[in-house]
Amino acid sequence: MPKKTPQPGTLTKISKAAESESLGLERLVFFSDAVFAIAITILVLDIRLPVGEEALDDAQLVAQLLGAWHKYLAYVISFLVIGSFWISHHRKFQYIKRYDANLMLLNLLLLMAIAFIPFPSSIISNYGYRSATIFYAMSMIVTGLMSVALWWYATWHNRLIDAQMDVAIRRQQFLSPLITISIFAISIPVAFINNGLARFLWILIFPVLIYFRRKYEDHRSKQ
Repeated sequence: MPKKTPQPGTLTKISKAAESESLGLERLVFFSDAVFAIAITILVLDIRLPVGEEALDDAQLVAQLLGAWHKYLAYVISFLVIGSFWISHHRKFQYIKRYDANLMLLNLLLLMAIAFIPFPSSIISNYGYRSATIFYAMSMIVTGLMSVALWWYATWHNRLIDAQMDVAIRRQQFLSPLITISIFAISIPVAFINNGLARFLWILIFPVLIYFRRKYEDHRSKQ
């Protein structure tokens, strides 16, 4: 039985639908990038020296600049954490080919968590209390869970991705936020024992992520 040749009108409709899908996905990614950029920029606004009525001499200024080391550390950690979430988000949307209302909602919830990060960052930069450490860790855990939920939804039964995607790539995209979640989760009970050690654990996120991303890049290069 001869195959039916698609009518020109049908091809036009398919082409317009594909173009609309691509445009909608691009707008979703562009909006997400803007939220990440704003959140990561706002972090620096919390780095301020105490305001006093008297003018500082050179020695006093140096002392205050050095005394603000905890603000610099909070900024660096939060900057790198948001950056790692952005890299993870960027890579996920390289593989997501379609979108729907539920994906948009999950992405919006993730962006809400990202936009919230400057607040717990300002808390840990101003307070050395255990409660500040736990609050910061919980905020990062929620953000990581949103990232995992987004990828799970997109990949479940190949809902929004290519069915031929490599299984190793799927797992790697789950792994990055799970590493972040795990280290922040471990830091919460540690904070009850040693608050400083709990915050130090956060720094371990970045070498661990770099290690697994190198393994991921090696896997891609061998394909």
